[in-house]
Amino acid sequence: MPSIENRLWRFHGVAPTAWLAFVYLYLPIVILVVLSFNANKVATLWTGFSFDWYLRVLENDNILRATRNSLVVATGATVVSTFFATLAALAMASGPFRGKGVMNAMLGLPLLVPEIVTAVASLLFFLALGLELGLTTVLIAHIVFCLPFAYLPIRARLEGLDPRLAEAAADLYASRWQAFRRVTLPLILPGVVSGAMLAFIVSLDDFVITFFVAGAGATTLPVYIFGLIRMGITPEVNAISALLLMVSIAFVVLSYRVGRRPS
Repeated sequence: MPSIENRLWRFHGVAPTAWLAFVYLYLPIVILVVLSFNANKVATLWTGFSFDWYLRVLENDNILRATRNSLVVATGATVVSTFFATLAALAMASGPFRGKGVMNAMLGLPLLVPEIVTAVASLLFFLALGLELGLTTVLIAHIVFCLPFAYLPIRARLEGLDPRLAEAAADLYASRWQAFRRVTLPLILPGVVSGAMLAFIVSLDDFVITFFVAGAGATTLPVYIFGLIRMGITPEVNAISALLLMVSIAFVVLSYRVGRRPS
């Protein structure tokens, strides 16, 4: 019996439509990367190949400062959100308990709520608490936003584990901590690493939430790029975007490959 995919491609117009969608999505990205090597100061007018704009990016103190802020926030959000996501996944996989369905829905809620709503709600929350906007508020907002991205790969990994492994460890007189450290953790580690990578890249690329909750001196790289675009698109903007794109692709690919490793 042919698969669903094979049956789908038999319909006229499906293949051209799919290719048109891919071209629409990825051709602008390819053009951006190509123009980042443009020697001309006008971003859209090609006159020759050059690495000058990448060198200018690496020599720009403001860009380096924004990059440092992004890396600090992304690293902190990744560590904290992955830690809590692992605890949440272990609790959800431990067995049925009252309110489990509600808790599971709450863990995935940030994925469903529009990001602009999360940004405005976070801003109002911090103002109500009297917190000064800065890297700390950005970090807190990113931890909450990244939590489901770290949680889902870990939860999926736990669902694929054989529960008899923990029972065997208990039969061998291992404590719950020993069973977790020597049996469960090594088996779910690819899921933990995959979730951490997703959380890192989501935090690194986030603009909307950061734009609302960042104060003076807390400009991250996406916010800085937005500020440059408001003054006009230059090959320097293309170079920054291309570098950010390459980092994002690398982490997504690594997350996918690590998450697919067999238990």
